[in-house]
Amino acid sequence: MARELIITVYLLAFRIAFSFFKLWPLQKKTTFIVSFGQNVLFTVNKLEARTDEQIVILKTANCSMPFREKENRRVLCFKAYAILDWFRSVYHLATSRYVFVDNYFGILSVTNFKKSVRCVQLWHAAGAIKKFGLKDRAIQERSQKACRRFLKVYKRFDHVVVGSDKMAAIFKESFGITEKEIVRTGIPRTDLFFYHAIVNYCRKGFIRDFPAIKHKKVIFYAPTYRNDMSAAIHLDVDQLYKQFSNDYILFIKLHPSLREGFKNKHPDFMFDVAKYNTNELLLVTDVLITDYSSIPFEFSILGRPMIFYAYDLEEYEQQRGFWEDYETLVPGPIAKNTNEIIQLIRTNSFHLPKIRHFAKEWNTYSHGHSSKNIIDFLYF
Repeated sequence: MARELIITVYLLAFRIAFSFFKLWPLQKKTTFIVSFGQNVLFTVNKLEARTDEQIVILKTANCSMPFREKENRRVLCFKAYAILDWFRSVYHLATSRYVFVDNYFGILSVTNFKKSVRCVQLWHAAGAIKKFGLKDRAIQERSQKACRRFLKVYKRFDHVVVGSDKMAAIFKESFGITEKEIVRTGIPRTDLFFYHAIVNYCRKGFIRDFPAIKHKKVIFYAPTYRNDMSAAIHLDVDQLYKQFSNDYILFIKLHPSLREGFKNKHPDFMFDVAKYNTNELLLVTDVLITDYSSIPFEFSILGRPMIFYAYDLEEYEQQRGFWEDYETLVPGPIAKNTNEIIQLIRTNSFHLPKIRHFAKEWNTYSHGHSSKNIIDFLYF
């Protein structure tokens, strides 16, 4: 009840401010609301290279991408407590001809854009294992008012960018949209995997920070963090160290709640890489260990081994729900404990043709030119 009241008051204030700034004329300007950042980064870079569009980036509380201001680029803190930046943000949203978002943002339910404005959803994932949007099981616990708000947000999307027909079908169900909103240009951040100069540059950077990469392989553990996750890693690092420390190093993105007070007993083997960009980490990853995240959809482009560490599969599926049968969908072996992970790596139990098929199925339109395709579609 209190949560809905706070949301209602905030959206009322936003609606009033937006309606006022909407009195100003539209400008040759594109505004991005950002929570993840990687898709936006590639789109912004291509937009700047090919147009003289004024660009405004609104960083939400979750955005860690270090966007920098330039001559034709403004970066603002889009948080309620940063009151001046907040008003500036609303002004830019009301006076831009294009608005890009990379997540669900409740404010879209009250942004009645002018007719010629286009709102583009650059969703932060190339694929999906767990259900979201209108199909998220948690929506059943929300009020009717909240559900109506969700629908208003989804109806605001004029274009939804996809990298495959499979993801297009998921968006149609999740957002309640139709075929005419789907834009098959590919996912911008996957361009990274095709830019050999950037790949080499990133690899050199990781070798500088982690010299062991020169003679050891990288295992990257990238789990989905649960809301009730305790301060523990559901992985026996000691066992992995005993088995693989001569040939591998282990990258883990520690959640902030786990990082405080965490003691790393194997600093020459395990490294917290939370400050690094996930897609750049994938460039130097030899074996990916994950569970229900969207990372495998993009990592599959590289055609490298994956292990799906689903130690709580039944419980998680019951809570969230999956789009397909998990064991059928994932392109790699499933492990329920660390010993099984060790055996899979030692016996090289991976089916690379299945990974290549998975990549083709979920990255149909992502071939290294996705950012260009989006700019061509909208601006030319």
